[in-house]
Amino acid sequence: MSKTTNKYAPEVRERAVRMVLGNEGQHESRWAAILSISAKIGCAPQTLNEWIKRAEIDSGQRAGILAEAAEKMKALERENRELRQANEILRKASASITPLEPVA
Repeated sequence: MSKTTNKYAPEVRERAVRMVLGNEGQHESRWAAILSISAKIGCAPQTLNEWIKRAEIDSGQRAGILAEAAEKMKALERENRELRQANEILRKASASITPLEPVA
């Protein structure tokens, strides 16, 4: 499993989102604003669009799971997966151990 890193600082993301939402009236559409701003900050338009969606979800303007809840769920799923693996290892180990014969 590969782990991705965020290329852009949270401040850059927030500023880009604010720029798009604040300058929508100066463009013919939101997508035109996204294209313009993404070119200025050097990110893909789809990336900026995802940042905007996340910001709208977190602010309650759009339906969806809050980022904090999504992160917590992801951590719990990871922990659950690790516990299942540990249980499987223990199950296999206990099956391979033969019980000792009682001494009479």
